[in-house]
Amino acid sequence: MVRIVGIEIPDKKKIKFALTYIYGIGPSKADAVLEKAKIDPNKRTKDLTEEDISLIQKAIEAYPTEGALRKIISENIKRLRQIGSYRGYRHAARLPVRGQRTRSNARTKRGKRVTIGAMKKDILQKIEDTKKETK
Repeated sequence: MVRIVGIEIPDKKKIKFALTYIYGIGPSKADAVLEKAKIDPNKRTKDLTEEDISLIQKAIEAYPTEGALRKIISENIKRLRQIGSYRGYRHAARLPVRGQRTRSNARTKRGKRVTIGAMKKDILQKIEDTKKETK
């Protein structure tokens, strides 16, 4: 397996798609990196030479990736929280930041559904009985 920017890249995939395994490099940035390094995007990772790999690494150095990019993003979120912006508040409350509705969706952010409101009569009766016993 080829190792670029500390990430193991799969051998059997085309280099265009294999580069997207690196955090911060998507399909369009992968195309830009390969164009800058002058490497055929349809070439398989296992067919790359050491020279090709070094050219790709030099081209990737122009972009923030992996740990550096994660640090930049966390600093930006921390700044938004610090200045008290709406987006910072939404990040702090772990709610959707970009205007999505939360009444019916946003389950991944808000967590599992918790029913609030009507209870069945037998459950209410048990609660009242336990209150009477504790008095």
